[in-house]
Amino acid sequence: MAVVLSSVAEICTRACVASRALARTDTATKNAALLAIAGALRARMVEILDANELDLLAGREADIGGALLDRLALDEKRVEAIAGAVEAIAALEDPVGEVIDEQRLPNGLDVRKVRVPLGVIAVVYEARPNVTIDAAALCLKSGNAIVLRGSSSAAHSNAMLSSIASEAAVQAGLPEGCIGLVAGGGRDELAELATQDGLVDLLIPRGGEGLKAVLKDVASVPVIYAASGNCHLYVDASADLEQALAVIVNAKTQRPGVCNAAETLLVHKDLAATFLPRALAELIAAGVELRGDGRTLGVAEEAGLSVKAAVEEDWDIEYLAMTLAVALVDSTEQAIEHIARHGSGHSEAILTRDNASARAFQLGVDAACVYVNASTRFTDGGEFGMGAEIGNSTQKLHARGPIGLRELCTFKYLIEGAGHVRV
Repeated sequence: MAVVLSSVAEICTRACVASRALARTDTATKNAALLAIAGALRARMVEILDANELDLLAGREADIGGALLDRLALDEKRVEAIAGAVEAIAALEDPVGEVIDEQRLPNGLDVRKVRVPLGVIAVVYEARPNVTIDAAALCLKSGNAIVLRGSSSAAHSNAMLSSIASEAAVQAGLPEGCIGLVAGGGRDELAELATQDGLVDLLIPRGGEGLKAVLKDVASVPVIYAASGNCHLYVDASADLEQALAVIVNAKTQRPGVCNAAETLLVHKDLAATFLPRALAELIAAGVELRGDGRTLGVAEEAGLSVKAAVEEDWDIEYLAMTLAVALVDSTEQAIEHIARHGSGHSEAILTRDNASARAFQLGVDAACVYVNASTRFTDGGEFGMGAEIGNSTQKLHARGPIGLRELCTFKYLIEGAGHVRV
């Protein structure tokens, strides 16, 4: 069972001890543990949903809003999807021991660069209880121990899920302490977790800019930020307009409370009269509140559509709600410049039939994921064939985009000789 101890240091110490055993655990044992976790989630579905309902009741009383409630909510379909993701991770190739590069040096030494676990990974996340299992499964498969720290809004759900996962993993042969849960200490506890030098090898915060700012002030362990997604869609003058409309509606409305949902729509000025009114009307009909620049307001007024005037801050907001900023731009280069000023480096998309525009966008936009004629909603470890993800990194070093099995590993050099000495 995932034991919540009084001290963050004790939890991390247990994880550190477990990580040394996990690094030597064979693939079959790790896979058996993951399949046991998936089975336990299905078998204890009622307990999971009862715990989740306690969190939902508290969330409604606290009036946390529809988007957060959606991210918090579990039902049978979502729990089944979580269990299915665990099974998908079990079916993936084990990254541990993978030979990245190898060579024989002129002096006869054989050098191999192989993938190895990082050790102890701490994951801090907000609202979404599915991260408890996704993160634990990815860490165990990649040979890492994990320390989980969810938000108070999902306390009951996280406690139940981590307990179920830990019990199943240990019974299947993984070491005690391989899944640890930290809960209930507020920012002081978060700061303590972020300063466990020598015990925590990597901290991954999955949340908004507020969480990122808090950790930047205190963290002394290595951090990969799975941060916000201020994602853009740009409709080029040459776009297939039917295709573009479908992508826009999907990227904004399919699940607006997630980091890969579109937050800004940029439209080429040549489409102002022919396409923009239709796109605005479709979005409004879908329940989206629109905030437009001056030129967009003019088009909306002529078409009799209700669009609010955007203020400067609107271009930088990750709404996570049914709100979308809209602007007309003069060219692909201007769209790229807008994204450079306001984007968060998460996911950006262009809708176009012009190869030169597509290539310019791919080369010019600095983001983890750059799409041509596809919705930003595909930025997801599961969609990318990783089984699941811990989050989406908007950084450039070590890991970028969905954080999956290989991103949870480092490497070492293994050198074999025959009594070689350096002269």
